[in-house]
Amino acid sequence: MKKNDVPQDDENLLEGKFGKVNYALDDQGNYIQVTSKGWEPENIALKQAWQEINSELEDIHNKIKTGALSPIAYFMNKNMMDINILASALNKWQWQVKRHLKPDHFKSLDQAMLAKYAKVFNITIDELKNFK
Repeated sequence: MKKNDVPQDDENLLEGKFGKVNYALDDQGNYIQVTSKGWEPENIALKQAWQEINSELEDIHNKIKTGALSPIAYFMNKNMMDINILASALNKWQWQVKRHLKPDHFKSLDQAMLAKYAKVFNITIDELKNFK
């Protein structure tokens, strides 16, 4: 693909913050890096993926409101983590993280453990404790 053929189908999915690097041929036949704003099929797939992620976050948020889950579940999913990844980041066993997803256990966490979660999620302890 030549550098002028690199797709630039911008749907502003990445809010202008990111571009995808493609390799294309310049006029001399050398490979160069060319930033692309997007490609329609790729944009459609990304849009569908983000809709699914946002739908899951909304479901988790509702479960937190009803007392079925702790706020850890929301921030874990928002940061695209699973229990295994979060447990590794905290240097905890998976069963411990699973237990912290339960509201009763979450309420009994000490400040040090809340601070670890807050650091991993890049939020404050207050944001974690007072999630609405």
